Amino acid sequence: MDTPAATPASRTFNVPATANAADGAQTLIEIDNFDFYYGAKQALFDINLRLADKRVTAFIGPSGCGKSTLLRCLNRMNDLIDGTSVKRGNVKIRGIDIYGRDVDSIELRKRVGMVFQKSNPFPKSIYENITYGLRIQGVKNKSRLDEVVEKSLRGAALWDEVKDRLHESGLGLSGGQQQRLCIARTIAVEPEVILMDEPCSALDPIATAKVEELIHELKKQFTIIIVTHSMQQAARCSDQTAFFYMGKLVEFGETRDIFMNPKNPQTEAYVSGRFG
Repeated sequence: MDTPAATPASRTFNVPATANAADGAQTLIEIDNFDFYYGAKQALFDINLRLADKRVTAFIGPSGCGKSTLLRCLNRMNDLIDGTSVKRGNVKIRGIDIYGRDVDSIELRKRVGMVFQKSNPFPKSIYENITYGLRIQGVKNKSRLDEVVEKSLRGAALWDEVKDRLHESGLGLSGGQQQRLCIARTIAVEPEVILMDEPCSALDPIATAKVEELIHELKKQFTIIIVTHSMQQAARCSDQTAFFYMGKLVEFGETRDIFMNPKNPQTEAYVSGRFG
């Protein structure tokens, strides 16, 4: 067997999703009464959210409002920062509290992948970038690795551009191609959730359009949460939008409602460009 046996932590994420009574979609992520701290400074205040499976959710709000902090809480990337802590509340994926003692954060990050603001391909070939996560898991079968490389690059809309360059360095790609390579690397290990922290902020408009088109395709297979400062991008890409201000969730709903008929005056002021 190429794939190692599942650990107890990885098995815990295979229970059925719960129904979202609001619109019939499946709720994948539940955040309840969640407080988060950097040392003594509270960064998130009483966050309550239900995020649907196979949908794109945008986190918007001014700089420093907590949207990227919450994004990193969803795969415990903040654990890598000294002094961070969860003082209250929980985050559940498929009903399992990801901050529970029995959850392995490494296993969690296999299920909840992340694409960063700045593309960060490894200084390896395109092929090795894609297969890196699988090799760590113990997959060695060449035909299996070849299959995953092609599938992942096709999934990231990059295969036709690089299929004759698989053994060249990923660092030789353009910025937009590098970001799509990072997306391909993320989906190669078949996560359930993809977190994207301003994935287009360093890209030109053409590359941005390609990534946005890719997001539309990927949501057929993955749940996607994207942090963006671009109101236009949030409106184009997402099904649901959450607006944050000063560490608090101000409003959450269908994207069309947030932009066309927000319930909160702060939300209306932000999406209309009157502040932020």
